[in-house]
Amino acid sequence: MRRLYRRILALAASPHAPWSLAALAFAEASVFPIPPDALLIPLCLARPRAAFRFAAIATLASVAGGALGYVIGYALFDWLATPILRLYHLEPAFARFRAAYAHWGLWLILIKGLTPIPYKVVTIASGAARFDFPLFMGASLLTRGARFFAVALILRHFGDGARDFIDRRLGLVTGALALGIVFGFALLRFLPG
Repeated sequence: MRRLYRRILALAASPHAPWSLAALAFAEASVFPIPPDALLIPLCLARPRAAFRFAAIATLASVAGGALGYVIGYALFDWLATPILRLYHLEPAFARFRAAYAHWGLWLILIKGLTPIPYKVVTIASGAARFDFPLFMGASLLTRGARFFAVALILRHFGDGARDFIDRRLGLVTGALALGIVFGFALLRFLPG
């Protein structure tokens, strides 16, 4: 684990790191399971003065990836899911889901965009529910920006202390991050949408 951590820190110092962060944030919002925090945090630790730039990159790339996730849900969900919904006679249940998402969707986007819940779930569900696209994009920009800029602010302010803490307690930090991700997936079972 320590070797992987050192490798990520080395990547964070490379000139290609911002592009890697953008690619990860874009992919995570539509199809990829690893959150951009896995690279955003080491980037901010390696170069604290550029933390807000990295947060902006993560935000814009995540919102762009969210648009792709929305299109996946909008264009492909019916094509892939309609035969299954018909087979199990779930069309009325899906109609209720769309109606509930039209009513509560903004709150779901705002809440889930700030949490460790995989964002692709929100983006694809928003497209499948035909949620208002401009409102979806605005809420995505707000929540993803708030999340990534909060991380950047904390790491910019406490960068050296945070790096020392992580260096000394790498197992604890990775365990806490893993718990956060597991907690995010567990919340998916209990939150509507």
